[in-house]
Amino acid sequence: MADNRPRLLLAEDDPQLGPLMVRVLEEVYDVTLCADGAEALTAAQQGLFDVLIIDRRLPNIDGVSIVESLRRGGATTPMLILTALGTVQDKVRGLDAGANDYLVKPFEFEELFARLRAIRRVSEGEGPFVRIGTWEFYPDSRAVYSPYEGRTILTERESDLLRLFAMHPQKTFTRNEVLQAVFEATDTPGTVDTYVHYLRRKTDPEIVTTVRGRGYRLGLL
Repeated sequence: MADNRPRLLLAEDDPQLGPLMVRVLEEVYDVTLCADGAEALTAAQQGLFDVLIIDRRLPNIDGVSIVESLRRGGATTPMLILTALGTVQDKVRGLDAGANDYLVKPFEFEELFARLRAIRRVSEGEGPFVRIGTWEFYPDSRAVYSPYEGRTILTERESDLLRLFAMHPQKTFTRNEVLQAVFEATDTPGTVDTYVHYLRRKTDPEIVTTVRGRGYRLGLL
C-alpha cells in the first residue's frame, strides 16, 4: 500500500534528539533523517520533500548555508530551522537566508507540528494567516484551520466578517459599524447577527464574543 504521508527531511545530528523526533514526526510524516549537513543538502536537492527541518549547527555544512544553497537553486520547499541559538540576530540570519520559520530548542512537539502545518499552508497558496486562539485564519483563501478537525472554507461575507474582528482584536464593533464595513447598504442589523451565527457554527461558538448592549468583538484571545 502506498505511503500517502507528506515527505519530511530532518537534518539533525544530535544522536538522542534525531531518532526521537523521527519517532514522533512519523505519526504524520514520512521522515528521512540526515545527521550530516552535506548529506542533508544532497538529499534535499535530489529528493521530492514536502517540508524540511534543518538544525542550525550541522557537521560539514551548517543549516543556514543549506537553506541559502537550496534557495539559490530555486527550491520553494517550506523550511524550518531548528536551533539552540535564540538571539534575534540568529533568527534574522536564518530567516534572511530563506527559512520560513525558526524554532528554538527546547521545544514542544505540539508547537513544532503547528509550525510545520503553518509553513506548508503558506507555501501551498493559502497566504499569510492570523492566529485566533488555537485556530488559524487565512484571509486570502477564506480558510480557517481547526486544531481538532482541519480545514473549513468560509463564504466571502463570513471571511470578511472574521477579518474585521481579527484585524482589530481589542475593539468592540456595533452592529452598524459591522454593517458599514462588511455588508451592503440594504442589509439590516439582523444580517450581522445571522452571519455571526453562521461564523460561530462553522468554527467555534466563542470565536466572536457578544458584548451586551454594545455589539461584537473577537473572542478566543
